[in-house]
Amino acid sequence: MNLDAVTLEVVRNQLEGIADEMGDVLIHGAYSPNIKERQDCSTALFDARGRMVAQAEHIPVHLGAMPEAVYAVRDRNPVPGEAYVLNDPFTGGTHLPDVTIVAPIDVEGEIIGYGVTRAHHGDIGGMTPGSMPAGATEIYQEGLRLPVVRLVSEENINAEVMDLVLANVRNPNERRADIRAQLAANDRAIERVRELVEKHGWPTVEAAFDAVIDYSRKRIENELEEIPDGVYRASDRLEGDGVTEEEIPIEVTVTVDDATVDVDFSGTSSQVAGNMNAPLAVAKSAVYFVVRAVTDPDIPPTAGCYQPISVRVPEGSLLNPTHPAAVVGGNVETSQRVTDVVLDAFAEAVPERVPAQSQGTMNNLIIGTRNGDGFTYYETIGGGFGGRATSDGIDGVQVGMTNTLNTPIEALEAEYPMRVERYELRDGSGGDGKHRGGLGIERSITVETAATVSLLTERRKFPPRGSHGGADGTTGANLIDGSPVPAKTTVDIDAGSTVTVKTPGGGGYGDPTERSAAECAEDRIDGKTGDDDE
Repeated sequence: MNLDAVTLEVVRNQLEGIADEMGDVLIHGAYSPNIKERQDCSTALFDARGRMVAQAEHIPVHLGAMPEAVYAVRDRNPVPGEAYVLNDPFTGGTHLPDVTIVAPIDVEGEIIGYGVTRAHHGDIGGMTPGSMPAGATEIYQEGLRLPVVRLVSEENINAEVMDLVLANVRNPNERRADIRAQLAANDRAIERVRELVEKHGWPTVEAAFDAVIDYSRKRIENELEEIPDGVYRASDRLEGDGVTEEEIPIEVTVTVDDATVDVDFSGTSSQVAGNMNAPLAVAKSAVYFVVRAVTDPDIPPTAGCYQPISVRVPEGSLLNPTHPAAVVGGNVETSQRVTDVVLDAFAEAVPERVPAQSQGTMNNLIIGTRNGDGFTYYETIGGGFGGRATSDGIDGVQVGMTNTLNTPIEALEAEYPMRVERYELRDGSGGDGKHRGGLGIERSITVETAATVSLLTERRKFPPRGSHGGADGTTGANLIDGSPVPAKTTVDIDAGSTVTVKTPGGGGYGDPTERSAAECAEDRIDGKTGDDDE
């Protein structure tokens, strides 16, 4: 069945609206601040073949890796009325705190698609509160590992599975509420897709699934044809794996050939002892994000966007580790460096489309108590976005593979025994240039009880690089009671200790001498040229 352009556009927007509404249900139904305030979650719709047809504009590292979870559930031959839960990075997951629930969508007993929710839970067990230990060397230390497990049968929650999960996590009441919010979001997807089929008829909706995927594919191919054919290479490194501070190389070769792009990570480090290994799905997700960013981000994000892209990663490497590698930092930090290195490769081909390097880290801060009735707080903290060919970078924003909000001070202090001492932009942290890099952030928190702090951060040693003559951004720093601590660390603190995270600024773009006198004067007034107080 061929759809006319008007019908296709109407149904496409309705599908995206369903994905957005799923996100609203999840965010408003969740209990933990990490989901209800920071919105560290993602929702999407897939067809019966496991192809993404619509997504909410949530977390890139979640969404690009979601198809692997759907494939894993489809292999179990699900039936209507079921829902499956998983978080295993070696079977469709990303890292253990990201819990995914996949529910078949049926009309009159025939499965026509899947509703998918993925949310970062504040704790999923393991050796430290918050389930993101800096020194983990195997997956078992990072928390409860769930392969594809049937959580709902005949529309009823399997109490035994739920009890098993809750017995292995801290804050079980919070976990229960967040899981039920995910299930509610999946239920909303089933309800709304059925209404869509009732309104338009299944032949029209089925045709729309194919048409939106094909539309995205054609548009991304048209964009790729505008990029000069060639072979482009880039490399970068991580600042240690949490076990040692030895540099970890990431190398990429990007080959653009007409309407296709091949991304090869041969030359990248073998998998490491610590937890900076990233599952293949995470590496693919970073590549997909970059290709969309350097083409047209307004192309509808469906499976069609991925079809012209091939990703090759040697098995047993940093970006395709084998069991039982630790991976919790790979999802949040290594994914950011993959984004940087693939952008650097594309900068050879389309320099005007690629900014100077942004902060390149999520600045993961986890604070919690070991008492099961205590608390776990998780935050990723924004920083500087790199200067661009046409404008300055943006101050204090999330970049790359994350897209969360912050935890408002009022919510944080109401929910946890903590007090925010300082939350401000870092004067002078952005790189100078014709277009300046965005400023980093300083966030300082006093913890009013004894607790465990975990930090997983990057760009503490090597700054975000400037571009086209622009200056580098300022590196980040982590401090406890004013004393520096490593980029990746887990440490117990006493009541009254203050944890400070200073995030990197973005690199500058272009020769600083080309910046106008008026802009320089405004920079001085705004404090953007001042010295950071490190």
